[in-house]
Amino acid sequence: MTYTISVRALCEFTAKQGDLDLRFTPSPSAQEGMEGHAIVAARRRAGYETELALEGEYAELQVRGRADGYDSAANLLEEFKTYRGHLERMPQNHRALHWAQVRIYGALLCRKRALQEIRLALVYFDIASERETTLIEHHSAESLESYFNAQCARFIDWARHETAHRTARDAALEALQFPFPDFHSGQRELAESAYRTVRRGGALLAQAPTGIGKTVGTIFPALKAMPAAGLDRLFYLSAKTPGRRLALDALARIEGSPPQRSLRVLELVAREKACENPDKECFGESCPLARGFYERLPAARAEAVERALLDQTSVREVARAHQICPYYLGQELMRWSDVVVGDYNYYFDSSAPLYALTTSYQWKVCVLVDEAHNLIERARKMYTASLERTTFDAVQFAAPIVLKTSLARVARAWNEMLDAQTEAYRAYEQVPEEFLGALERSVAAITDLVAEHPTALAAELEDFYFEAMHFCRLAAVLDEATLFDVTRSATAHGASDTGQQVTLCLRNVIPRRFLAPRWAATHAAVLFSATLSPPEFHLDVLGVPQDSRRIDVQSPFSSEQLSIRVVRSISTRWRHRAGSVQPIVRLMAEQFAARPGNYLAFFSSFDYLQQVAAGFEEQHPGIAAWRQERGMSEREREGFLSRFTPDGHGIGFAVLGGAFGEGIDLPGTRLIGAFIATLGLPQVSAVNEEMQRRMEARFGAGYEYTYLYPGLQKVVQAAGRVIRTTEDCGVVYLMDERFAQAGVRRLFPKWWKVESAWNRSRNV
Repeated sequence: MTYTISVRALCEFTAKQGDLDLRFTPSPSAQEGMEGHAIVAARRRAGYETELALEGEYAELQVRGRADGYDSAANLLEEFKTYRGHLERMPQNHRALHWAQVRIYGALLCRKRALQEIRLALVYFDIASERETTLIEHHSAESLESYFNAQCARFIDWARHETAHRTARDAALEALQFPFPDFHSGQRELAESAYRTVRRGGALLAQAPTGIGKTVGTIFPALKAMPAAGLDRLFYLSAKTPGRRLALDALARIEGSPPQRSLRVLELVAREKACENPDKECFGESCPLARGFYERLPAARAEAVERALLDQTSVREVARAHQICPYYLGQELMRWSDVVVGDYNYYFDSSAPLYALTTSYQWKVCVLVDEAHNLIERARKMYTASLERTTFDAVQFAAPIVLKTSLARVARAWNEMLDAQTEAYRAYEQVPEEFLGALERSVAAITDLVAEHPTALAAELEDFYFEAMHFCRLAAVLDEATLFDVTRSATAHGASDTGQQVTLCLRNVIPRRFLAPRWAATHAAVLFSATLSPPEFHLDVLGVPQDSRRIDVQSPFSSEQLSIRVVRSISTRWRHRAGSVQPIVRLMAEQFAARPGNYLAFFSSFDYLQQVAAGFEEQHPGIAAWRQERGMSEREREGFLSRFTPDGHGIGFAVLGGAFGEGIDLPGTRLIGAFIATLGLPQVSAVNEEMQRRMEARFGAGYEYTYLYPGLQKVVQAAGRVIRTTEDCGVVYLMDERFAQAGVRRLFPKWWKVESAWNRSRNV
């Protein structure tokens, strides 16, 4: 069996040397890199060959790649590399990698054209000055052949190991058995649809009730389909930590005990959670775990891939044993794992590593998107950029003298924009050219400074630099899917005021254009959630192909298990909020008296929550009550949930759409009811009204896409905490007259049976 690898991947495996060095240095963007390559190639004489496709074999290893350019008259093979700043500051591990690549290309070209010798050149192109620095080596074909064979020999044992692993993995997956005696009701339908989608390719939007086992119901069929579909990787992506934990637990249950496991499962965690030395910088002279990283990496990598589960704990253990950075060991292991479990941003963000690896290595992948309704808001944030005036003023004041002029131009252009705006909020069709030009020039000035003095940026200036670069990149592709707006505080008067609260924002409204290439790079994608209704909303906003399959899985729960009671006599609109507190307190107490147990009460904001909780605790001190607080740590959240004990008694107060509104499991008598005192609609604001106008213009459903659908998703998710198994019984109070409206009720799950409750005369 042939194992195919790119020249770049081969050299990254065999030729990287020395320390891990991640000190920030300004590097050319991908676009600048392509433009730089084009400039260098255009300078070459007639007959110069570019983008030479080369390939060669060593035993069962097939090596492929494209060399940048060849001058046959001079017998000179060139590899172009773009950079900024001082070439001598380029890390040695980068230089070693570049020479390895051009030598491999030289060996392949000598083979292809029967050359006896060749000259090799690394051409370093300075993006700023457009100067070339050329380093040349002269080699015989024999010496390059020897070098090629040596690099391949270093990799061939690994390639054989990987080929054997892939064969064993696929055989094990074909024989994989469902880990339970039978499927839950509805779970089989989900699993069969997911299997067909992964086997054939394409996308599936699966709306399935909370509690049927969606995690196992998507992972198991995806694994079963991997061999027949020829998949290289499976990515399980979730918005929250509990979702990723459920996936790891499901994978462990599906595969059984460690001796039986054939999959390499990698958990990706954020850098701040994995870093062992947060007080040190990521380079050898500062952090001992970066020193000699690439010398110790091969042994660590070899040990890691022998472990069935590479969760955070396991990766850390391997990294500690070999004294290397656990975070970057995890980043390296992405290349050698079968299943990767991580946050949405690892595939969907603008700099997402899983997406970059998929496209670079041309992997055939399946992406499972857990609680996919959350992807809309998360993706919007990924492709939104903002600049705060108070932050900018502080940066300008403390900036080095060399940056004062460029930053002053930004300030003047910003002031002119504000002088023309009298209202507190305003949306613009585009970013003013003068401001954007000044900002781009300031970014260029900071880039030049860092290129000359890599340690010159203070933390505040560096943060501004990254934010400004992100802002400029998004401004370059601004269209109707993203709006540019300016928000200023009511106390800000005139551009001369310093310290005023002014925010410039490039705010993504419809992330479909950014996500569409991500979907296109997958062989298959399965998006699943209890709240994907209506599917057109998610297809339109997320950019999932319009021909995607759609299923609405029938619930295994009966309407007799859950009493849904709409309380029309309460209004939770803002103008009625103060008057709603007492009726809500009374209703909660009456229900608790009728059936004591554990309840969750959801509110639209922390302020509303505090008002009702304070009233309830004052009037009913004998009933245990606990509250969600702002910014709770993971331990504090666990403490909140730990109070929901079996057969316990009390009420937990939480914010709708927050940490306890979805993704938590309180089966049986740990939770017997919920009170939802809001429709969950986003707050009416100038920003949301502008988003509504954009949605209306694009889809003809501005109110629904901006307010109604996102709000009701939160309500259904929160209500879904009550019934988790076919044995559970409970009650949900929907406290607002608007829940009785037909347009709202059609978004409820089909199995809900809605009744009116507490329908006395209006008390607000």
